[in-house]
Amino acid sequence: MNKPVMPVSAVAAPMSSPASNWGDLAPAGVSRQSSSLFGPTGFGSVPAPARPVSGSPFDVCHVGVALRALLFVHATLGVAMLFSATDFTVWLGQFALGSSAGLPAVLLWLVSACLLSRVMAQAPVWVEWAVAVGLGAVSGAFGQALLSYAGFTPATPLGGWLAPIVGGASLAAALFYWLTLRARARLPADTTARLAELQSRIRPHFLFNTLNTAIALARLDPARTEHLLEDLAELFRVALSEGGESVTLNDEVALAQRYLAIEQLRFGERLQVSWELDPDAGMARVPPLLLQPLVENAVRHGVEPSAEGGIIRIRTRVKRAHAVVSITNSVSGAGSQPGHGIALRNVHERLRLMHDVAAQFDTQSDGKLFRVQIVVPL
Repeated sequence: MNKPVMPVSAVAAPMSSPASNWGDLAPAGVSRQSSSLFGPTGFGSVPAPARPVSGSPFDVCHVGVALRALLFVHATLGVAMLFSATDFTVWLGQFALGSSAGLPAVLLWLVSACLLSRVMAQAPVWVEWAVAVGLGAVSGAFGQALLSYAGFTPATPLGGWLAPIVGGASLAAALFYWLTLRARARLPADTTARLAELQSRIRPHFLFNTLNTAIALARLDPARTEHLLEDLAELFRVALSEGGESVTLNDEVALAQRYLAIEQLRFGERLQVSWELDPDAGMARVPPLLLQPLVENAVRHGVEPSAEGGIIRIRTRVKRAHAVVSITNSVSGAGSQPGHGIALRNVHERLRLMHDVAAQFDTQSDGKLFRVQIVVPL
């Protein structure tokens, strides 16, 4: 069902009362996170935040992690069976038997680790390792129990229980070591992507143009000047203070509306904006500062180079338990200053870091329109 199209006038954010500092600027529709890049009290303090769930090796609640874990365990089983198999048929039978125990054992380990992720996020490292290896031993015993129930009891020490327990603990240790390296690598990568994104987003020309617009409006229309400065302050507040793990798509839409409200004052009728927002898609979790760099690219490369201006369409919808976001802008025949794709690469990278293979990022251009489409799970 088609959603109503919001008029351009709906881009402007509502009036909010003056605040004494940037930390108090929290207009309706834009959430405020408790943790921030520079600390809640400003630039002077940088508290050590608690490690987020995504910084824990137990953060395995992702399709990509589960698929890699299953592939790793089954590949290990396949290689191990080569040492005892006399021919391919024997190997295939042994591998099928091992997989019938390995698959439920790995799934048990992954589900248990996912359920414990929040609890273990603050645990000491040695406790994490003990729990991970212990879960591996229990999962190995669980797999052997399934085989025993089916009547398969190989003649090995302790009635066939020692090998699966030790094997499960060993595979769990190897898998947990990879997850530990992944967690350590993810945080600096996320920080690097965020800093690069901020550098590409807060361009001096945008700040100067906005301030010049405010100066020109100060005497002619003080009320619109106040709106303009509030929107600008909110953009910088989020850019410099937003340190949350994720925000809702509604928050990102509200921030993009503030940005386009500023650009609307600059370009006037040259900038035409169409919003088609599905309320059901608004609760999807996305990385902070996701939409604003994309709509800025649309303005910079689609509207600014053209004397006639251009059109930007932002649409959100729900499709098969996923939120789909598309940003489409007209392309000027005169062309624009070629970009380096920094914003697009950073948005793509941060989506991958947060949702792994569950997120999709796609760009399309036919010479007249340029479209960016994002798909994230609800």
